[in-house]
Amino acid sequence: MSLIWADSAYAGKLITWAKKHVQLTLEIVKRSDDVSGFVALPRRWVVERTLSWISQHRRCVRDYERLSEHREAMVLWAMITLVGRRLARSCSPKST
Repeated sequence: MSLIWADSAYAGKLITWAKKHVQLTLEIVKRSDDVSGFVALPRRWVVERTLSWISQHRRCVRDYERLSEHREAMVLWAMITLVGRRLARSCSPKST
């Protein structure tokens, strides 16, 4: 992973911090000022969709974990389960 998309709320010092400390490029997805109402921003929907997938798992909805490593493990577990189910579904024989 070398590129991360973020909301405009994360602009500022985080861009330089990400580049310096974790060697990642942080690209800010900005909303146009002259648009009112809902507008699907490029790449932002990917983040929102992924967060909704993660939130479908009970342990990821609330902040049950005391340590950040445990929280990270729960998110990883949720994504492994999601991908595993999708792979199993795509590999299963189609009945006609």
